[in-house]
Amino acid sequence: MITTTKVVNQESPELLRSEIDSRIVKIRPMSTPVDQISRHASSRRAGSMTVEYYAVDSKPFETELAASVGAETARDGRPVPMEVEVVDATPFCETETVMFVGADIDGSPVTGYITDISGKTINGYYTCVNAQGLSACPAIPKGAKVVRMGRAARELDVQTTQFITIPRKEKNFCQIFKAQVEQSTIVKLSNKEVGWTFSDQEEAAIIDMRMGMERTFLFGNRARLEIPGSDDVMFTGGIWQQAGKEGTFDIAAGTDADFVKICRQAFTGANGSSRKILIAGSGLIEGLHRIMPRTYADTHSKFHRWGLDFTEMVTKFGTLYVIMSETFDECGHANDGLIIDPEYLTKYSHIPFNSEKLDLRSSGQRNSDAIVITEASCLVLRYPQSHMRVIGTTNAVQSELSD
Repeated sequence: MITTTKVVNQESPELLRSEIDSRIVKIRPMSTPVDQISRHASSRRAGSMTVEYYAVDSKPFETELAASVGAETARDGRPVPMEVEVVDATPFCETETVMFVGADIDGSPVTGYITDISGKTINGYYTCVNAQGLSACPAIPKGAKVVRMGRAARELDVQTTQFITIPRKEKNFCQIFKAQVEQSTIVKLSNKEVGWTFSDQEEAAIIDMRMGMERTFLFGNRARLEIPGSDDVMFTGGIWQQAGKEGTFDIAAGTDADFVKICRQAFTGANGSSRKILIAGSGLIEGLHRIMPRTYADTHSKFHRWGLDFTEMVTKFGTLYVIMSETFDECGHANDGLIIDPEYLTKYSHIPFNSEKLDLRSSGQRNSDAIVITEASCLVLRYPQSHMRVIGTTNAVQSELSD
């Protein structure tokens, strides 16, 4: 049997695609970091132009008291009943223990055991005791944080309340990206002062195509346009809107402490990776660069991965791989950035990146060689809380500047 492209596509459909991707990622990778990372990240084949997926975040573990709680001590040796109203009761269920942050009794934290939940009211018993060994509860102010702790079962219990977390069904559209390259037969046969070939034009077209895809993957707006008398046009949604968190950084007067706060927000509360990527515009990069020489002189270094060069910024919360993207400047986000957890960035491809020759000569259209380059794809962020938008501000406070 002769090995042809058709046979290869039937027997090993990913073989040629991998070869094409390996060539594409070598074309100016620093200009398109998001597209570059997505070609190395988790990739899935989409059977439709509409991609439906489930976004799941970690189950919430805290809320606040909606009303204050009065002090009470057991009178007959029995545990003190707990009946507290919270802002949101969805993080909790029966048989779990809770801790009231900021409230203590004789140096021990105030804790409770949940037996029943009615609306936003948590019922149960306090499990803390005072110095006299009596079950007790001190006064707890409104707004105190209530944290979900571990479950507590009785000795003879076999079952417990089911763990429930409901994923949110999300969707995105695959957008058909195309580029066409042509060269007339006369130009092909003519002598040229420089070695400009059809392959050079193809590479230039791929660069321009990837730049457009980069802008769309970041800031595109998901939509379906119904054009009268024509097929629908589908537009993919960018990952900027998909990120579940948002923080701010003062690019004019931001300090080391402000950067650490950003890292704390990015690396906590989502159970994500300890290594994430910050893709940022030139304004935010300039603001971060001011604090690098002082705080990160010994800890920041160059890091190369996915064909990209990053600056490594290490904190106790996690490591950020920082890279500048002019796409942010071009799209009006020069002072902003996006922190991505690459483990939860997924690319869906309905039509993998491919090129097809057009026979314009035989069809009587033009006396030229032509190819059309096509990809129908989209990017999605799973576990949205693992990703964060960073909004650069210029709200410099004079007192901070003077300090």
